[in-house]
Amino acid sequence: MHAEQHPARACKTRAFGLPTHGAHRHDRYGCDARSKRIGSQQLARRDLLWLFGASVAATALQGCATSPVSGERILVGLDEAGEIAIDRKQSAHQFSRDLGGYQDPEVQRYLNSVALRMQQVVHRPAMPYNYRVVNANHVNAYTFPGGAMGITRGIMVEIRDESELAGLLGHELGHVNARHSAQRQGQTLLASVALAAVAVAAARNDARWAPLVEIGAVVGASALLANYSRENEREADALGQQYMVQAGYPAEGMVRLHQMLVKEEERDPGLLAVLFASHPMSRERRDAAQEAASKRYAASRNQPAGRERFMDSTAPLRRIKPTIEACQKGEVLMSRKKPGEAEAHFGEALRGSPLDYPALLRMSQCLQAQGRQHEALDYAQRAREAYPGEAQAMKQLASLHMGSRRHEAALSELLAFDWALPGDPGIVFLQGVNHEALGRRDAAATAYRSFLREAQTGGAADYARSRLRAWGL
Repeated sequence: MHAEQHPARACKTRAFGLPTHGAHRHDRYGCDARSKRIGSQQLARRDLLWLFGASVAATALQGCATSPVSGERILVGLDEAGEIAIDRKQSAHQFSRDLGGYQDPEVQRYLNSVALRMQQVVHRPAMPYNYRVVNANHVNAYTFPGGAMGITRGIMVEIRDESELAGLLGHELGHVNARHSAQRQGQTLLASVALAAVAVAAARNDARWAPLVEIGAVVGASALLANYSRENEREADALGQQYMVQAGYPAEGMVRLHQMLVKEEERDPGLLAVLFASHPMSRERRDAAQEAASKRYAASRNQPAGRERFMDSTAPLRRIKPTIEACQKGEVLMSRKKPGEAEAHFGEALRGSPLDYPALLRMSQCLQAQGRQHEALDYAQRAREAYPGEAQAMKQLASLHMGSRRHEAALSELLAFDWALPGDPGIVFLQGVNHEALGRRDAAATAYRSFLREAQTGGAADYARSRLRAWGL
C-alpha cells in the first residue's frame, strides 16, 4: 500500500508477482528445458537454484480504519483479524529464516517478562503479542502486524541494560499500536517475492552462490518486513519512549539505544546499512529522544535502568558474543562473495562454540559456495543434530542432496521441513521436483497442484503449470 493514497478514496485490491518466465520458452532457462533435465534426473546446479528461488506470489488487500493512537482515519492493508492471521501464517516462517528461537529458555523467559511489563501500558493491550529471541547474528528487531516480534541475538548482545531493551520493545510495540505494519502491508508482502527474484538472478549468474540466497533471505526478509517511513519511525520512537516511562523505566534508555544503533550503522556503512533498512537510524532521532528525555520525561531519570538484572538474565548470550561477532564477519564476507575468507571466521566461531547452530549452518553454506559438497553436508548434518526441530538445516540438507541427485534423501528432508514448519508452498513445490526426478509423475502432479493452490504467479508457478499441461493434467 502506498502512503500517498487518500483514506477517503475507495479501497482496491492489487496483486503483486515475480516477473514470470514463459511456460513454453525453449531457451536455457525455459520451463520446457528444465523439465527435460529434471525428468531425466540431470538436475543442474543452476536449475537447483532456480527451483529453490522461484516459488512465491503475493496479494495485498487495502482498507480504511481508525488509528488506535491518534483516532484519525488511516488507510490499512488489513483489518485486525487479518493482522492476526498474517502473524499466525507468516511469523513462524520468518523466525525460522532468522534461524529459529535462541535455545536458552531462561533468556526467553526474561525477554517475555520485560515485554509483558511494557505490554500493560500500550494502546492495544489485547493483541496476541508474542516475543522471540532469534538466532540471527545481525543487529535488528522487527514485528508483524499482530504483534509477533523477533529480537536478534546480534542486538541482544549489544544492549547494556533493561531500559535499553524496554526502549527497543517499546519502539516495536509503537509500530504495532499505531498500525504501521498494517498500513504498509502491501509492501510487506513483497518481501518474499523480492527474495525469490534475488534467487533467480543468482541462478542465472553463478550457481556457486546458492548459500548467498539463503543469507540474502536472512537479511532481506527482515529489512523488507516493515519498510517504515520516517514519520512512522518518529511516531514509533515517541510511543516507545512513552510506553517505557509509563512502565517505570528511565526515558534515557531510548537515547542510549539510539546511540548504540547509530554507532553500529557507522561501523559498517555497507551491509549493516542494509540491515538497518527496516529501522533507519539517524542523529536526528537520537537527539529527539534526548530532548524528550530531558524535558517531557525528566522526572523518569531516577527510575532504575535494570542493568544488573539484564546482565544476570542475558549472561548465556553474552558468553557467546565472540561467536556472534565472528559469524557477523563471516556473513559480511559471504555477502561480498568471499567464501574463502568467510570460512576462517565461521571456523573461529565454531572453535569458541562447537555446537552453535547458526555457525554450523553458515559454515555449511560457506563450504557449499566453494563447491565442497561433502564437507558442507557434514556441517549441515551437525547443525541438524544441534537444533533438531529447526527447519533451515533441513532445507540446507535438501539443497545439498538435490545438488548431488540424491532425490530420496532430499525428499526426506523436505518432508521433515514440512512437518516442522508447515505452510511453505515452496517446500511443496520442491517435493514435486524431486518426485518428478524420481519418475513419480502422480506424486509430482499432486505436489504441483497443491503448490498452485497457494501460489498463482512466478517462475515456479509457470513451471508447475507447464508440467501439468505436458502430462495432460
